[in-house]
Formats: sequence, structure tokens, C-alpha cells
Amino acid sequence: MPTVIALDVSLSMSRPVVIPDCTEEYQRKHLAIHGINSFLDFLSNNFKLEFTSLLVFSYLWEQLVPFTRNYESIKSALNNVEEYNKTCVEAALTGVSSVVTEEWNSVTPSQVILVTDGKTGIGHKSLRNSLETWDQRESSGEDKFPLPFKFPCKLHIMLISNPNDPDLKNSLPLFEKLIEINGQGGEVCLPENSLTLQSVEAMFTRLQENNFKPYNGVLKCGNFRCPVQLFPPPDPYNAIREFDEVHQEVDSSLEILGFIDIADIASPQALSRHLVLPLPSKEPKPSDNAADPENKKEEDAETSQEEGKLPSFTVLLHGSLKVEGMVALTQVAENWYGILYSWADSKKKSNLMLSLLEPGPEPINWIGDVNNLAPISDFTEPPYGEDDNKTPFPIRPAEKHSYAQSCVVWIKPSGLQADIQKVLRHARKLPEKHQQFYKELNRLRRAALSFGFHDLLEAMASMLDRECTMLPGSAHPDAALQLTHAANMLRSETATDITQMILPLRTNFNQETT
Repeated sequence: MPTVIALDVSLSMSRPVVIPDCTEEYQRKHLAIHGINSFLDFLSNNFKLEFTSLLVFSYLWEQLVPFTRNYESIKSALNNVEEYNKTCVEAALTGVSSVVTEEWNSVTPSQVILVTDGKTGIGHKSLRNSLETWDQRESSGEDKFPLPFKFPCKLHIMLISNPNDPDLKNSLPLFEKLIEINGQGGEVCLPENSLTLQSVEAMFTRLQENNFKPYNGVLKCGNFRCPVQLFPPPDPYNAIREFDEVHQEVDSSLEILGFIDIADIASPQALSRHLVLPLPSKEPKPSDNAADPENKKEEDAETSQEEGKLPSFTVLLHGSLKVEGMVALTQVAENWYGILYSWADSKKKSNLMLSLLEPGPEPINWIGDVNNLAPISDFTEPPYGEDDNKTPFPIRPAEKHSYAQSCVVWIKPSGLQADIQKVLRHARKLPEKHQQFYKELNRLRRAALSFGFHDLLEAMASMLDRECTMLPGSAHPDAALQLTHAANMLRSETATDITQMILPLRTNFNQETT
């Protein structure tokens, strides 16, 4: 789950902060950097695999550090940031959308931490002006408002401002409006009481506890026990179904119920995937020299070296699943299951992964009810007769895969537009694309009838009539005949009969080739 830290470096962040009983002079920028450093320390201790990027903004934006796990490089860049001109929050959001889209795909969940002083800017690009016009802009192009993000993303806004500041009462609803427009969760955080180093650090601590809490649990298999961490932490499952609402969270105990061949489990739909990492043992070793700092450092170094040599059940499980070609069916909560398996991100490196399935007793429909699964040794007689070729539980039949068929899916308008444009491209190349034109036309017509989209037939006929009138004088005569014939067939009584096909018109020009 990549994280983007967007830091405001406008002139207003250079305003001094009066801290009681403190002789040093601090600016809001210094407090923000202190809070970010404490957040990076938390990540280095609890989220070592988290990719984090640093972005600064004022009227424009710049990515100072690309996505990295080296948090020290981000700290170093924070010490060298410079002040620029006025604040433009929209520029920061545009920059975030750009760097996340460029580095990750559109389905990777992300988190954005926007750190600013509560000033909304002035002029054309002020936050107030942006929110007044965001829904009146074009849905695409450079002028498009960056929210909501095109990828799953939580937006957290950290305000380095005194909670009693009169200007904050006007700007706070604007920042809350940004989270509402994004519609994917997040919060606006304020320091408690006065503005100090401690209050800013406490504000980032609350953010960590609410949104970056690591998952630490225990993996069980018979008498084996192993403390593990899941990365990224699994989110609670909330769904509204036809007759009930489902709200579940992953338990602290993950119990392996049994093992299934990869060929039997196939590739079921999963809600999320998580790395399973072993946690070191927390049992302290007694030492006579615990009070000596030098000896303590040597012991810590020895402990870190020994951890890599200690036996771990996760290593045993990962190697076994990889060699045997199996997965481990795991119960993660009441009536909620997942599968543990070996996953390779390269030819040389593989990891133990957990895929969470849909909650319920039948997360894999070709397996059936999970509660009915049992080893074949539990049956006194073969449950499917004497035929040894049959498996001990229901398995999905070997039907033709959907991705091997000419399947039409119109989830977004762009999909429908692409199919229509394909028909029109072949229409403009008649009679050379004679067969392709009628193949795509019948494919589009069948899909429209399957979806009940009968208005598309008339719309397609009108498009073909228009293409016929726009044919150049040098066009082949058969092109106009075929376009007119196809348009008339789309308007005929048999057009709504899905068992019928639109056949090419036989003319003197194509009798030899058809």
C-alpha cells in the first residue's frame, strides 16, 4: 500500500511559532518536518515494506523522493526543502495523482498524507475557488479536478495550525470537503491545545494508530504456533447484501484447516493478498551485564544475527507448499477463509502469501461448502463410487474458459465506444474487410440483445447510414450496398431475434468471393 507525503512549502509555512518555555525559534515548516520524521520512524519499525514518496508543493509541485523503502533518504530530503510562493492545494492533489498513476496500477490501494498549515491560498487557484468550480469542469483534460482519485486512496490532511486560529474556522470545512469529494475515507487532523513539537508528534501518532496499525497475529497448524505479520494489514470487510449486512475483521489467530492441490483450488476470486512474515520471538534473554550500554549493544547485534538462524514454521510451510504444489486452507475469522500458498515475484525469489476469499461457507463454488471438506481417509467407502479417477470433493468441470471466448463486457462507456468504433473502422474499408465487418456487427448485435439494449440497434443503423452518405466518389459500389443492407437489417423485424444472424448481401461484386 504505497504512501505519498505531500508537504506544503509555501511562504506561509515559514511563519514563526511561539512555544512557551522554549528559547529556540521554530517555524511551522520545522514542526511539520518533525511530525513527518516521527511518522517515518514508525514506518521503519513496523512497516519496513511500505513504499513511501515525498512530494512538495506551493503553486507548483515536485517529487523530491520517488517511492522507496529507504526512509533515511526522505529524512535527508526534508532537511533541504526550500520555501516557494503561495499555496495551491489543487496542485498537490494533481501531483499525487500523477506520481501514483505513473508508478502503480489503478487498483493498488494508496494513502496520501497532505501536510499544510491550513492556509487555502488566494486567487484563481485557491482552494475555495477550486471547490466552487470542481463539478463544472470537463471530465477529462488538463483542467479536470484531480478528485476523486482514479485509484483506491485514503486522503489524510494534517494541519500544522493552532486549533484556536480564527482563520481555521473558515478553512477547515474546505479541507473536509476534499475528503468528501474523494469519497474513499480519510480524516482531517489537528494538534490538541497549543501548537508545539509534542502536539504535532501526537497528531501523527493518532494517524498511525487509526490508519497504519500493523497486523500481528499467530499462525496455527496442529501443535505448531508461529507469530506472524500480514502486510499490508487486512481491512475490515463490510458489505450490504440482499437480506443482511456483513461486517467482519480478521482474527488475531489464523488456523490452517487442511491442504488442497493447486489444480483443485484453481484460481478463485480473492478480496486481497497479503505477505506473511514471521515475527521474532519477544522473550528477553537474562543477562548479568544488562546495565552496561556497551554489552547491551553487543547483545542486540548478536540477537539480530541469531534471528535469521532460528527455525520458523512459516519457512517450513512455505517450502512444503512450494515443493508439493499445494495450498493451505486457512480460517481467518468465523465463517471467513483464505488460502496460503507460495508466490514467486521472480524466478529466484518466492514468498508465502495469504489470499482472503469472500466471507461465507462457499467462497469457492466448485469446492462447495467448506464445512463438508474432509480427508479421503475419513470415508470407509469411496464417496464417489469405485472410480479412482474421481476426486474426493466437487471440482469445477473442465469447461471452456471465459477469456477464450468472444465475450463482450460493457462496464464503462469506453468499452461500448471501442466496439462501435471497431465496426465503423471495418465499414470504412469495405469491401476488403467484408467478413470482419459482419462478424463484428453480429457480435455487437448479440451483446445488445443480451443486455436488453435494443436502442443500440437503431443507433447503429443510423451510424451506418451516415457512413454510406460519407463514402468518397472513388469508393467501391459494393460498399454502399453492404452498408445500406446492414442498416436495413438492423431495423427489420428479425433484428431482435438472437438466433438469427445478419448475412452479407449477395451482389454481382462479391458472388465469386462469398
